[in-house]
Amino acid sequence: MTSEKFDRGLEIRRSVLGAEYVDKSIANATDFNMDMQQLVTEYCWGEVWARPGLPKKTRSMLNLAMITALNRPHELKLHVRGALNNGVTKDEIKEVLLQTAIYCGVPAAIDSFRVANEVIQEEESKQEI
Repeated sequence: MTSEKFDRGLEIRRSVLGAEYVDKSIANATDFNMDMQQLVTEYCWGEVWARPGLPKKTRSMLNLAMITALNRPHELKLHVRGALNNGVTKDEIKEVLLQTAIYCGVPAAIDSFRVANEVIQEEESKQEI
């Protein structure tokens, strides 16, 4: 299953989403969905995220906007955490989501604010310990 692109993608994916989450996703993959894990790791992370044209922070901000537009709260939660890992500030997340309210719709942005707030609160509580 491993290739140079997969290994590079796995490294980037772990750095953005957290090694624990990624390793669990790979370990819990079944014969049915392992091909999807490989596809995502190689092409999403090993090909596109590895490109030099945009920094990870910018890619994270774009993802927040696109995932809001698609109204995918599970993925948004994951990518809010990734955005924080990539240096996107709480205020920048807020601005991205406000922008999405205008261009993607207020209901989608409201859901995204709720999800993002949950993640931010979780991450801030980890730092207090």
